[in-house]
Amino acid sequence: MNILMIAVAGLIIFSLATAPSEGAPKSPIEADAQLTQLPGEFSFTEGPAADANGDVYFTDQPNDKILRWTAGDGKIETWMAPSGRSNGLCFDSKGNLWACADNENELWRIDREKKVTKVVTSYAGKLLNGPNDVWIRPKDAGVYLSDPLYKRDYWKRGGMEQAVQGVYYLPKNGTELTLVDGDMKQPNGLIGTPDGKTLYVADIGDGKTYAYAIGRDGALSERRLFCSMGSDGMTIDSEGNVYLTGHGVTVFGKDGVQIAHINVSEDWTGNVCFGGHDKRTLFITASKHVYTIRMRVHGVGSQ
Repeated sequence: MNILMIAVAGLIIFSLATAPSEGAPKSPIEADAQLTQLPGEFSFTEGPAADANGDVYFTDQPNDKILRWTAGDGKIETWMAPSGRSNGLCFDSKGNLWACADNENELWRIDREKKVTKVVTSYAGKLLNGPNDVWIRPKDAGVYLSDPLYKRDYWKRGGMEQAVQGVYYLPKNGTELTLVDGDMKQPNGLIGTPDGKTLYVADIGDGKTYAYAIGRDGALSERRLFCSMGSDGMTIDSEGNVYLTGHGVTVFGKDGVQIAHINVSEDWTGNVCFGGHDKRTLFITASKHVYTIRMRVHGVGSQ
């Protein structure tokens, strides 16, 4: 891959030139697409999620903010501060924004008027480790949540109270979590397919990503290794390709074979989602900045 950096109107644009090998899967990246750094510098960007309009919300966790990029004019503004030091975000079908509120280890639901409902504050009477990523199954609004432990200097709590770093399920209108996988070192990013039948979960602590069959009751079964790479955040596109993050963005086909990589010149690439009016722009939160790149494919379901 050849990378050329160009400065245009205050934006930093990286020209990506990739010559596909003969017989290789078709890249999900639009031909001649450019990786563009959006204006603004933040402390650490995370948790991007797009609403029905294509506006993208993301967090700057150290500064305790949720910010919004508006699809109409491309402007970035603070949407909520303080924000419970939110990390991962996800919209439900009613336009509520679900947030992994890391400050007090909670799961929030934020309505259009920014009213906060603390949906989950504990599991089995004990503090969660630190809700990190969240995905809502379109079929029945069931919620999946990863709960790794990353010790924060702003916590006013003791040590780890849960027996495991696990993945949990919350049924629609429910308040009690169910542990659906407690056999991981450090689960982090997760995403599901738009038909609600498959969930992908990255065990970043073990450098692996797994796929599961989702049951009607939300239970997970048929766990299988999807690829030997962990991930911070994840998304999925209209062709079923799965996007993992860390050192740039790595794209895997449905068979778990890598088909593309987007290099990002930052210390860490935290998360990704599709946004814009046509959901064909990939938004990448990477350390102090946010990047975009146009895609041949588009986003699907809850991002």
